[in-house]
Amino acid sequence: MSEAELIFTALAELSTRQIAEGTESKCFEENKIPAKKGGKIAKDARMALEKKTGKKVVSGENFLTNQKKIESNAPKF
Repeated sequence: MSEAELIFTALAELSTRQIAEGTESKCFEENKIPAKKGGKIAKDARMALEKKTGKKVVSGENFLTNQKKIESNAPKF
């Protein structure tokens, strides 16, 4: 994951948490709305940065091929 991806992920998580705390959301269903709002804040910021820089933020740096996923999930003895 790139530095920018990490920052926008943190922004989404922080925004979601603060919105949920402000609305005193308790259960999964109640947290869906703050999650969408928090994600939109990060999405809007990401899109604004991409528009200004002309570069994509999302990368494939953390992408694993199917074989690597299978190997990483295999039990270690």
